[in-house]
Amino acid sequence: MSTPSSGWDESYTGSTPAPWDIGRPQPAFVRLADEGRLRGRLLDSGCGTGENTLMAAVRGAEAVGVDVAAPAIERARTKAAERGVAARFEVADALDLGRLGLTFDTIIDSGVFHVFDDDDRARYVASLASVLEPGGTCYLMCFSDRQPGDWGPRRVRRDELIDAFSDGWTIDSITAGTFDVNPVMGTDTVQAWLAVIQRS
Repeated sequence: MSTPSSGWDESYTGSTPAPWDIGRPQPAFVRLADEGRLRGRLLDSGCGTGENTLMAAVRGAEAVGVDVAAPAIERARTKAAERGVAARFEVADALDLGRLGLTFDTIIDSGVFHVFDDDDRARYVASLASVLEPGGTCYLMCFSDRQPGDWGPRRVRRDELIDAFSDGWTIDSITAGTFDVNPVMGTDTVQAWLAVIQRS
């Protein structure tokens, strides 16, 4: 996950793992990899400690993971070295991905979109567009309004995803799913949307 604030560093330096830092890829992205969808030049936007990035690299993608939290990127690089996986990790702001100077065929977002307010949400979508090749696909998984209660990140409605990607994008599908999380509020899964979105 990533925002312009370096406050995210604290999520990776405490003794208790962040809810989203589960130490393995999210099952939804494993399924996408099994279907051969995580391919080509791939960006993991807000990669955290890199599990989805590393999984995509092992499956053959030319994978780059970025996050604003330097401690997360340090841990991701350590994992890549220990596992002998050729994945690249960079400290970068998800709201300004163009600064990478790279373009991608595929983007994955596992829990980043929902951290932004309305203004930054628009900036984030523009940032994604700046690095995704025309015809490329973004696989975006976010916290869902189907999740009961009011704890945790902002809940996202299906129509908010449609509105956010209404200009220059085609939404192929938005399906209900779940995030695996470290146990929080008595559960180890939370409700999510998985959106498959193509850059026009």
